[in-house]
Amino acid sequence: MNQDEFMYEKKLTSVVPSARQLALEQMEFYGFIHFTVNTFTDREWGDGTESESVFNPTNLDADEWAQVAKEAGMKGLILTCKHHDGFCLWPSKFTSHTVANSPFREGKGDVVRELSDACHRHGLKFGVYLSPWDRNHPTYGTGDAYNDYFVGQLTELLTNYGEIFAVWFDGACGEGKNGKKQVYDWNRYYETIRRLQPNACISVCGPDVRWCGNEAGDTRPSEWSVVPLRAKDTEKVAEKSQQLDEDGFRTRRLAASDLDLGSREILRGEKTLIWYPAEVNTSIRPGWFYHESEDNKVKSLEELLLVYFNSVGGNATFLLNIPPTREGRFHEMIRRAS
Repeated sequence: MNQDEFMYEKKLTSVVPSARQLALEQMEFYGFIHFTVNTFTDREWGDGTESESVFNPTNLDADEWAQVAKEAGMKGLILTCKHHDGFCLWPSKFTSHTVANSPFREGKGDVVRELSDACHRHGLKFGVYLSPWDRNHPTYGTGDAYNDYFVGQLTELLTNYGEIFAVWFDGACGEGKNGKKQVYDWNRYYETIRRLQPNACISVCGPDVRWCGNEAGDTRPSEWSVVPLRAKDTEKVAEKSQQLDEDGFRTRRLAASDLDLGSREILRGEKTLIWYPAEVNTSIRPGWFYHESEDNKVKSLEELLLVYFNSVGGNATFLLNIPPTREGRFHEMIRRAS
């Protein structure tokens, strides 16, 4: 080996995970809980005009969610605390569009609290999803005012619910009511998370965990952890965020993603390399939220095992979404499988 090759190999092997990245990779398998007004309106993306009164799970049981996850071998759960519709599953002081103005628990409910407590009781880690796109709040698209609002909500979630293992962002970004798109202050969001929850991984639209490139559970032949620095910003686009698991989407996403992100050939010549491991995320149903019409379209055990072996066995983590019903429970097919 000549000197140049030696220095190149040394550069490759000098890139190592942070403590938070290593802890997440060792979890291997964890779950997503998609639950909001969409569950009750039978939609995937709400438009922000939904009345708070539509959110009324009559038998919500977060302990059931945690128990099923535990029995399935998951090590943690991530909750959609606020999706694109802007409805908050906790009583945020920054907006009236929350569970506090819904019939749930007579306006005294807090789904984030219930699931975080259930996770702790069952020995699971707890994570949060907070959509940067907010189709309800009037400051969306105004710049700093909205970023202040978003950081305020982040702060609530990161200070009131114990230890958080992951903050999961997607890059959805649409127009506000003023016809303008919001410029997200990602660096400010990241600083807030690092300051309040230093052990939390910032996933997908963040510096700690990258998206594998599709939502069908597919993986590359090689999911490299060491990739070029430029790979960090590839997910910050709305059209790559949470689509139905259809053949067209599956093909389109894979065609739009590089199949080789980290081989020695690809990395040669890159000035800066980072440790940026992959996460494979998919839903147990075609959609991310519960739809009665999809009750007969739940992925089989054989399908899920294939995703598990190809993701966890292929140098990635596996994030499986299981959406609760309008009742606030898992569908009986999920309960039987557990």
